[in-house]
Amino acid sequence: MDQVAEAAGVSRATVSRVINGATSVDAKIREVVQRAIAETGYVPNVAARSLVTRRSNSVALVISEPDRPDNHSFLNRIFTDPYFGRVTAGATGALRPHDIHLVVIPTDSTDHHQVMRYLRQGHVDGVLLISSHEQDTLPRQVHELGIPAVVSARPTSPIAVSYVDVDQRLGARLAADRLLSLGRTRLATISGPLDIPSGLDRLEGFRAHLRGHDVPSIEGDFTRAGGEAAARRLLSQHPDIDGLFVASDLMAEGALRAVQDLGRRVPEDVAVVGFDDSSAALDCRPLLTTVRQPVEEMAAEMAEVLLAHIASPGRLPRSVTFHPTLVVRDSG
Repeated sequence: MDQVAEAAGVSRATVSRVINGATSVDAKIREVVQRAIAETGYVPNVAARSLVTRRSNSVALVISEPDRPDNHSFLNRIFTDPYFGRVTAGATGALRPHDIHLVVIPTDSTDHHQVMRYLRQGHVDGVLLISSHEQDTLPRQVHELGIPAVVSARPTSPIAVSYVDVDQRLGARLAADRLLSLGRTRLATISGPLDIPSGLDRLEGFRAHLRGHDVPSIEGDFTRAGGEAAARRLLSQHPDIDGLFVASDLMAEGALRAVQDLGRRVPEDVAVVGFDDSSAALDCRPLLTTVRQPVEEMAAEMAEVLLAHIASPGRLPRSVTFHPTLVVRDSG
């Protein structure tokens, strides 16, 4: 910094103000200092700056998923489910202009000791938390720690924490309306896990919109294999189904395989509507009609809300709910 000050012909304090973005520095002086920084190759010592600012310029994206005994490990799900990649992309895009790094931390929702130790040690300035399972204690633990945090969905228990979600019930109603508009009368659904709000809300939203209809349902697990197994069971029990709402695109991809393996045509015999509008919807054959939740935009909003909490620690919790839309393709 002394070398930069000498090259620019200014004081060390002026160099410091330019580096820290102070608005009180004259524009011409700022330009001279920035040119001197470029010429000398000066790079601020991040560790030293963090001691002064008490900021790490890092944010943790903590993905808390249960490791179900009847399913793939939670790490496999995290790195194969398109949802998590979309969240990471959206959050990174919002944080990058602020020169803030995203640290991705997957964790089994039954063991949070390592995550909590990492957060207590001050490695990050805040937490973006993907957690929605009813028995997961991590949202409350993070809240009690006092670190700024934003959750990816409505918390399952009352906690004074900011969250960003999509109107799950409205999305399910859009799916129901689409199937009804196609003249389908024998409707069924493969739900998500019913121990999380999104799984329960999509099921209840679909059923509530179809009062007077008998709506068979089977609980799924938001995986491709789970969707295929659920569809086989559903069609074996109710072979006359002509319209199917599947609560995630990944499950719908598996369900389409099962429907077609059983000799049913899509959409002629069975119309299928998914939920997410992820890359899995475009991997389906036929291409999947689905309810779009704007995951990238939601993740970016989570990041913006978190930055506001980091800047103003006493800020009140905020909730943001996005609206889903229907994307019509070939499956229904």
